[in-house]
Amino acid sequence: MSTMIAQPSAPQPRYEDVEHAAERIRGLVHRTPVMTCEAIDRMAGAPVLFKCENLQKVGAFKFRGATHALACLSEAEAARGVATHSSGNHAAALALAAARRGIAAYIVMPDNAPAVKVAAVRGYGAIIEFCEPTLQAREECLARVVQRTGAVFVHPYDDERVIAGQGTAALELLQDNPGLDALLAPVGGGGLLSGTCLAAEGLSPSTRVIGVEPQGADDAFRSLRAGQLVPSIRPNTIADGLLTSLSERTFSILRRRLHGIVTVSEEQIVQAMRVVWERMKLVIEPSAAVPVAAVIGRKIDAHGPVGVILSGGNVDLDRLPW
Repeated sequence: MSTMIAQPSAPQPRYEDVEHAAERIRGLVHRTPVMTCEAIDRMAGAPVLFKCENLQKVGAFKFRGATHALACLSEAEAARGVATHSSGNHAAALALAAARRGIAAYIVMPDNAPAVKVAAVRGYGAIIEFCEPTLQAREECLARVVQRTGAVFVHPYDDERVIAGQGTAALELLQDNPGLDALLAPVGGGGLLSGTCLAAEGLSPSTRVIGVEPQGADDAFRSLRAGQLVPSIRPNTIADGLLTSLSERTFSILRRRLHGIVTVSEEQIVQAMRVVWERMKLVIEPSAAVPVAAVIGRKIDAHGPVGVILSGGNVDLDRLPW
């Protein structure tokens, strides 16, 4: 694995960083709606409030972190362009954020990335380079791209600017709905869940933040249980946005601030995805259905209103799971 694209050491982001991120990206991202569904409330045994990041620009929460990261770049840094590796949503988010700032975006994508996400990245004008679907291949390919272009690497989740930006989704939800008993988000690399922890810590300390993960990609669950980082090996889940492992940075945040983590099966993910499509008339992707599965499967004890971040809605309509 290459060290050429290693992130510089930086302090852990704090709640104040999420607040500052919200100021920087105001007007650049959607303040997404919060929706409810009585049928799901009955299934969950509690009121459930859905923060609809599937209705965010590029169809995912990732646009928040990418937009904030680019807003933090100096003019000299931005002129070099930006680069990343991503299986989809972060790639699209960075591509659009770069296009809106008028700079180049170089995206390394695995050759098995969903077609809908590849098309979106191309549509935003990014330059794509494909590689084998392994972390080592991604990092080696990205290192070559960065060396050739001089572009600034924006990590999909192991970046304090990205984490702070992702936390603005929970910040908005908690601002509009104080007093949530619990707040659930999916976890892959941990950027969204880390930002959610920071937002809740500063704005609603009594709200329990709970991560939800597929059983076939449960490195976060195993890492938190073991008390040390346990990278995922050959993860296997329909939730393609959750295949990555935690970083040291996100693991550190979750270890200190997360209230708990639960896992759900592939069958539960597909069922939850279908429930949201049918009952709420919302298009969500499998990764977004993961915390919904925990809610309707009553994997948590709800003592009041529960918030759920619907992380994205980019689905390959030619490959629906039902």
